Amino acid sequence: MQITVIADGRERVFSYGLPVTVGEFLSDPQVGIELGELDRVNPQKFTQISDGLRITIVRVEERTDCEQQEVPYNQRTVLYEGLPPGEQRVGQAGKNGLLEICYRVYLDDGVQRENPVEIRRTEIVTPQDEVIYVGPTGEIEPIPITGTLTYINHGAAWVIQGSSTNKRPLTEQSDLDGRVFRLSSDRRTLLYTRSTFDNTQDDTGFNQLWILPDITQNQDPVQLVPSDLLYADWVPGLQNTIVYSTAEATPGVAPGWRAHNDLWQMRIDPTTGQAINVDEILERSTGGLYAWWGTNYQWSPDGARLAWVQADQIGLVNLEEQVLDPPLLTYPAFRTDADWSWRATISWSPDGLLLATTVHGAPLGQELPEKSPIFNIAITDAEGSFSADIVKGAGIWSDPVYSPEITQPDSEFPLVYLAYLRSRDAASSISGEYDLVVADRDGSNARVVFPPDKTLPGLKAPQQISWSPDGREIAFIYQGNLWIIAVDSGVAHQLTLDSGASDPVWK
Repeated sequence: MQITVIADGRERVFSYGLPVTVGEFLSDPQVGIELGELDRVNPQKFTQISDGLRITIVRVEERTDCEQQEVPYNQRTVLYEGLPPGEQRVGQAGKNGLLEICYRVYLDDGVQRENPVEIRRTEIVTPQDEVIYVGPTGEIEPIPITGTLTYINHGAAWVIQGSSTNKRPLTEQSDLDGRVFRLSSDRRTLLYTRSTFDNTQDDTGFNQLWILPDITQNQDPVQLVPSDLLYADWVPGLQNTIVYSTAEATPGVAPGWRAHNDLWQMRIDPTTGQAINVDEILERSTGGLYAWWGTNYQWSPDGARLAWVQADQIGLVNLEEQVLDPPLLTYPAFRTDADWSWRATISWSPDGLLLATTVHGAPLGQELPEKSPIFNIAITDAEGSFSADIVKGAGIWSDPVYSPEITQPDSEFPLVYLAYLRSRDAASSISGEYDLVVADRDGSNARVVFPPDKTLPGLKAPQQISWSPDGREIAFIYQGNLWIIAVDSGVAHQLTLDSGASDPVWK
């Protein structure tokens, strides 16, 4: 049999006497044709050879080709109250991004086939939007403001004093990360953290700790020694003294840190930021379940006790022995199956006897306890002698907050309120809307104070609410703006217009 083989640009004729298949013929060492894994053979390998058969071999090569494309940046207009009405300013320059697109390409005898197959896209450089700040044209109704109200607006610290129209920025940079934002009890020194994500090169940390020594004066901010902080606050009753907890930055690994679950106390010189003395309160520890997220802390009003919060329990720090006391409350840790872990907040009653918090509730049906969507508001005493769930299904971000004591002219007992956010859908409180509720200190006589109408959108959470120093008003965030509401009358006032507010702190 005369068999013709066409391959590699050549045509060869073989004399062959065995009745085999095309595949067996080509694999015969006397023929000497090596086939690649992707090569195409016509007729197919299982075909029986016959006299005069012509076999065509197409050499197929596979390769990956990549190209880079520039991704144009977008332009965003952002209202910003730091500008006069209608004035514009570039708040952030736009930068194009870079995208790498890779294709799987096939070549038949060196000729590329049409329509290569895209196999991956990789963002090499993320485009940075051009941000145009525009001064809002609306007006804020002038109303008196008790004490000092600080807040974060578009990443900068702001303050309102005296009147709602008397507000001004405290920081020039817009890089506050909101992890720490605390005003000292004398209403003068602001403690805050700045993100270092964009302004560090060799340092892989995620934030730095700063203070404004006196917000009533035009003073420069001062950087403190600690960095990579998950928590920091002023110690009640001690001048220029803070406590803080640290973490190790984990670049590229969510959430960006691994908590040390430690606690340090430091006295500082507010003028220079120099540490006068530093004491370790709690050594680094495993921190219980989901410890990588960290342990939270909260001082009692008099600074005598410090509460701690982990994923499945809350308790008190034994400051003398520098250990965690046994928990006051325990509950199933909430499993998110994501790169975040839930922590409750704690509010102390003004007399330092009670703690209000959010606890993970029992399952609705047959789900596992750690997957229950139910969260309740609970109260316990600092001695651990009792606890009670006072609001069922309040929501994961309910975050109850006691008011300061309010003197009553007709009673020897001061009035104390409890404010919290209540989910409109207890089964989907993670991303759902909330109402602002005020109740008596034991949770009784609860009433919604905002929004005034159920048809209006609810509040977004998580968010921080803050009582006025006299306990008569609450500051909160609604649709991105700072509002306050008088608890007794229900009259609410909007204090900002540019939808960039967060973290109100009222002293």
